[in-house]
Amino acid sequence: MTVNLSAHDKLTLRTAAYGAVTLLSAAGAAGGSPHRIATDGSIALASATGLVGHVLAEKSTSVDLGGRSVAEIADRVLPALTESMRLLAAQDPSEADNFRRTVVVALDAGVRTRQGGPGPAVTDMIDKIVAALDAAEVTA
Repeated sequence: MTVNLSAHDKLTLRTAAYGAVTLLSAAGAAGGSPHRIATDGSIALASATGLVGHVLAEKSTSVDLGGRSVAEIADRVLPALTESMRLLAAQDPSEADNFRRTVVVALDAGVRTRQGGPGPAVTDMIDKIVAALDAAEVTA
């Protein structure tokens, strides 16, 4: 199956995936090293394969993950996660599964190195990210 993604679609996927790692890093800032979370999560994203791997590997200077608060970042990233799942599922359900797995692996990689396991804020953020990934199934 051929998947046709516009430049905007690709930006949405990159915003969603890298934004999920950014949100996790921001949520973990109070309890440890947000840089370690971001690094490990980003390395996991760089290891993606298939169409998702190609899209995430493309250089893009237009991904905006800044914000004055976690809430501002979440306002962009959580809808991008749902939209990414929706647009991939419409064209190639296996790539939607690949995207979901890729993001979940990045989240796992980000929290794997935390001593004592993730705190409540990180756990809650993971739940919100997974809910956004799964929301496309509910609304489809």
